[in-house]
Amino acid sequence: MASPMRNLLADPARYLQSFRLFLERSTEHQSMQEFVQGQLPAVLASIGNGKSTINVLSVGGGAGEMDLQILSKIRARYPGVTINNDVIEPKRVAQASNLENIKFTWHKETADEYESRMKAEKKTKKWDFIHMIQMLYYVKDIPATIRYFHSLLESQAKLLVILVSGKSGWETLWKKFGSSFPLDGLCCYVSSADLPRMLDAAGLKYQLYELPSHMDITSCFIEGDKDGELLLDFLTETLDFAKTAPPELKRQVMEELRKPGCSEIRDGKVIFNNNLGVIVIEP
Repeated sequence: MASPMRNLLADPARYLQSFRLFLERSTEHQSMQEFVQGQLPAVLASIGNGKSTINVLSVGGGAGEMDLQILSKIRARYPGVTINNDVIEPKRVAQASNLENIKFTWHKETADEYESRMKAEKKTKKWDFIHMIQMLYYVKDIPATIRYFHSLLESQAKLLVILVSGKSGWETLWKKFGSSFPLDGLCCYVSSADLPRMLDAAGLKYQLYELPSHMDITSCFIEGDKDGELLLDFLTETLDFAKTAPPELKRQVMEELRKPGCSEIRDGKVIFNNNLGVIVIEP
């Protein structure tokens, strides 16, 4: 019998709702912000040396909160320099930015579509900084995508990738149950643990950073709780997981989410390990 489970991305409105709740209940953005404040300046230290213009490419920047923080760090390092910031994001609404000396260009397409279009137009624009934050799950061929964007780096540039960590609850959950979740060709599971193998095979140099992050998933264990159901959808990439998952799968997933590999119990709350992995790839 065909499974009634469908991928969460089949309902963009519910996906967005669950993603917003995930950001609200997790320290995802705070963890990234701490990295941007603490470690990113050293990564950016020489990308614009001797340049009057710095070209930045944001691949799959979502709503753009992190883009603006990264740009403000580049501007702080290179005051007065013009920054061209191109954004590849299929679902994005262009946001007004009041950052001086920064010119935005929007490409309403996926990373795969951008690559195909550039190759068809025989264009190769080079970049001083490229970042791919939480988006490699949605490309068709991860190693090929990394190789392509790496090939666009200038000689002092850097490519920054942020993914869920190989030491996170995501890794435990998805390594065990990923084959039972309905990916429908819309996404795939990858973590920072998978990248060294791909990068080593491509002969690329890189540094890895681990960012601690967590998320309160207590509501997932309250039967009928609307927020809990949304978070479960996000954790499993499944539309209405609580209602459509086979009972045995649901039981096993709920059990796993409480275990030390995924979460810890703190003050009666279930706190999921949402650690992030950051990979900085050299030109």
